[in-house]
Amino acid sequence: MDFMTAVKHVFANYANFSGRARRSEYWWFYLFTMICYVVASVVDAAIGIPILSAVIMLGLIIPSLAVSVRRMHDTGRSGWWILIFLIPLVGFILFIYWFVQRGTVGPNEYGADPYDAPAMA
Repeated sequence: MDFMTAVKHVFANYANFSGRARRSEYWWFYLFTMICYVVASVVDAAIGIPILSAVIMLGLIIPSLAVSVRRMHDTGRSGWWILIFLIPLVGFILFIYWFVQRGTVGPNEYGADPYDAPAMA
């Protein structure tokens, strides 16, 4: 899955918290959000009011949570496990470790293996 396909797929599933997400889908969307935040921060610094970064944050929070939950489903865990990120240091390390792992091979309780299905264009 390439950058544009991943971003389109996440926005097509804007608030879909069911199913599974590939590693590439999650990480490309994460890169997209970081680019948006950097651009918004530069614009906010230029105008002196942090309004654009707040709007970007509000607009991307739901799809970011949804793709995180779907990524957690791909590893065979409940979406509630994303809350482990709230535990200082240990939660962050586990979060990163789980998200860089390949998901469950074959179908699991959250759906079919996204690597078996063709990537959405």
